[in-house]
Amino acid sequence: MATDKIAKNLERFAQAIAAHDRENPTHNAWGIGMNGFDIERLGLEEGEEILPGIVIQVDGGVTGNFRVLCDGDHDEEREEAEAEVVEAVATQPAQMPVAPQRQED
Repeated sequence: MATDKIAKNLERFAQAIAAHDRENPTHNAWGIGMNGFDIERLGLEEGEEILPGIVIQVDGGVTGNFRVLCDGDHDEEREEAEAEVVEAVATQPAQMPVAPQRQED
């Protein structure tokens, strides 16, 4: 693979790690998750350290994308946000208008 393409990918990985760490200060990023096909296509190997403390990991995601892997539980945060949503429940039953029945000739 061309050196400039490798450099661009490493730059994107570093930017994603920095953004993740900035937005999630209590989580520690440890890897980049990618589809196995993409790892092979880029000439990388699973478990390879591509940045200090950051390894490549096959995670079965969509080809062409990568994800920052960390020790935090993002699903837990999503569940907390969903729990804050209040469902409105009617205290009185709704009445639906009934159409008059047609008379047959």
